[in-house]
Amino acid sequence: MLIAVITDLHANREALEACLAHAEERKVTRYAFLGDLVGYGADPGWVLDKVMEYVRQGAWALIGNHDAGLLQNERQGMNPTARNVVEWTRAQLNAGQLDFIAKLPYRIEWQDILFVHANAWAPENWEYIDGVMEATRSMHATKASITFCGHVHMPTLFHISLTGKTGEFVPTPEEGIPLSKQRRWLVIPGSAGQPRDGNPAACYATFDTESQVLTYYRVPYDAETACQKIISAGLPAVLGHRLLHGN
Repeated sequence: MLIAVITDLHANREALEACLAHAEERKVTRYAFLGDLVGYGADPGWVLDKVMEYVRQGAWALIGNHDAGLLQNERQGMNPTARNVVEWTRAQLNAGQLDFIAKLPYRIEWQDILFVHANAWAPENWEYIDGVMEATRSMHATKASITFCGHVHMPTLFHISLTGKTGEFVPTPEEGIPLSKQRRWLVIPGSAGQPRDGNPAACYATFDTESQVLTYYRVPYDAETACQKIISAGLPAVLGHRLLHGN
């Protein structure tokens, strides 16, 4: 089975369309969407409908912190920009879409794989994996050999050796990485809808369950259109401009 792992879509229709088309060309057989389906972007309804369509066909989907924010009546902890985006996004969605979000899980386990949005130790608290220390904590919090994780918008790969030493590296796109059974792994594909590593191309990854090969991808998309749609919707212009630079 070839699984495409796509996370942090952030209501970016253009990026999601590009990633899905790219994945279909590689004959992906199953999809996992790791949360933050909405937030920041101008097409929350379209993105949710597309994810719901894939879920009906057998895809996995998780809730992210931006998705969960739509379900909360009190938003005092948010800064004015974030509160604005949440309120605008909620107004674009129908009851069925909000109900879909409300039923999304925090984690999904399948065979020897764990899918989470934020981390394995407390996925509902939305704490970030900012480096080796948090990655080690997350890998120790699960029995799964491979954890796929979103929330962090920069592609990264962590692993723990048999001696307990944790390693970290930034993967090269399109170079297959065999995930040895002698190690445990934490895979952060990066954000499809809002990359933040200085590269505006959308991020996602595939994992072949037979060969145990992981491959990261960068997919160029029409970021100019996505940017202009954000500005036209009356959302903060900075949310559109950052798409052009990947920051």
